Amino acid sequence: MERKFLEDLGIASDLVDKIINEHGKDINTIKAQRDTYKTQLDTTKAELKKFDGVNVEDLRGQITKLQTDLSAKENEIAEKLSDIEFNSALESAIKAAGGRNAKAITALIGDTKTLKASKNQEADIKAALEAVKKDNDYLFESAKPPYVVASTSGAGKPNPDDKKAQANEALRMLITGKEA
Repeated sequence: MERKFLEDLGIASDLVDKIINEHGKDINTIKAQRDTYKTQLDTTKAELKKFDGVNVEDLRGQITKLQTDLSAKENEIAEKLSDIEFNSALESAIKAAGGRNAKAITALIGDTKTLKASKNQEADIKAALEAVKKDNDYLFESAKPPYVVASTSGAGKPNPDDKKAQANEALRMLITGKEA
């Protein structure tokens, strides 16, 4: 609004000053809002320029691939953890059964994948160990004490062949747990 327009309408000069001052306040408020909106617009345009040339479909494909890779890693870790838990349970059962060589006993058990997939692992491991123990009892500690042959005092010098036979017999007893 212009001063001349108001004066041409016949409004007194002091009233024109008041009207112009009040109108100026409104204009300044509107200008401040305009400047704020202009700054926001410029900031938004600058942010959007960062995304120029970005292929959204390519990003979606990358996200899908990364999610698939993450899922595969989680499955791999879960499988390794399951293997560790199973091997620990198997070794504990072998020790509890008195096994002398866990690797040899595990090899004789054979299909450990079936045992691992079993719903009742503990019972199935025990059954497999009993089967191995039945056929290969020398791989397990025996509960009865070994039979050891002691030399006897005899007349004269002991026969070296008798000592050798006694030692062999004692070793057989330790290994097999049976008398010859």
